[in-house]
Amino acid sequence: MGQQLLLNIRTRVEQFTEYTGKLLSWLTLLMMLLMVLVVVLRYGFNMGWIAMQESIIYLHACVFMLGAAYTLKHDEHVRVDIFYRRFSKKNQAIVNILGTALFLIPVCITLLIISWQYVAASWQLLESSKEAGGLPLVFILKSFIIGFVITLLIQAVAELIKHTTLLFQKQQ
Repeated sequence: MGQQLLLNIRTRVEQFTEYTGKLLSWLTLLMMLLMVLVVVLRYGFNMGWIAMQESIIYLHACVFMLGAAYTLKHDEHVRVDIFYRRFSKKNQAIVNILGTALFLIPVCITLLIISWQYVAASWQLLESSKEAGGLPLVFILKSFIIGFVITLLIQAVAELIKHTTLLFQKQQ
């Protein structure tokens, strides 16, 4: 019963992460089109809007921060794998469990604690851009930090379930 519950949690989290990643991939296309538009307007027509340039920064932050969990799910994150790639699947699972439990989760919790007040203060002020003509949504931009931590934490739980399951399947 407990193992089935864990597998259901893992499945739901991974479905959420996959859906989020696919959605974010479309934001990457939008970001690229906006960048082309900014360049064409600036160099072709000598026109520019700070808000449009800032929107590219917002999209980039959104894709990068909220896409981190998707990257983790697909094991595409940066890894120094001089030894890891030579390990057996069991030993790789142990490394992944230890790395997630000892590094990833504590760092995420620390980031959440440290950034919570920072983001809350921005929301209290409804912080906006300091640039004339900039976007009045800096508080939303800063909220991506919390989104980054939460999505990465829930994917970390799914990773722990996956690697623990793999570890115990190998022992049987």
